[in-house]
Amino acid sequence: MAKIFIIEDDPLMVRLYEKAFKLSGYEVETAFDGEEGLEKLEQMKPKPTLILLDVMMPKLNGLDFMRRLKEDVKYKNVKDIPIVFLTNLAGEKDAEKALELGAVL
Repeated sequence: MAKIFIIEDDPLMVRLYEKAFKLSGYEVETAFDGEEGLEKLEQMKPKPTLILLDVMMPKLNGLDFMRRLKEDVKYKNVKDIPIVFLTNLAGEKDAEKALELGAVL
């Protein structure tokens, strides 16, 4: 079964995404900020097929999460997981930065 990892600080949005994906037959894991997301990702078995990542979060925002994931060697076994950014606040510069870091369209 494919696993989706949702990293989003809004509990309502997490429940919405989680319910929709579970109803579609996906396994779902969640985290509420970037730091928690990195910690869970290191321990997660099996690794997720896709990461849904909010841009604006406390502790570690989505862009910094992705930068750390792609650059830190301790995440080398998960750095190629496709990441889709979720946001309604980010501007064009944030979108361009996300794509530069390897986000998928």
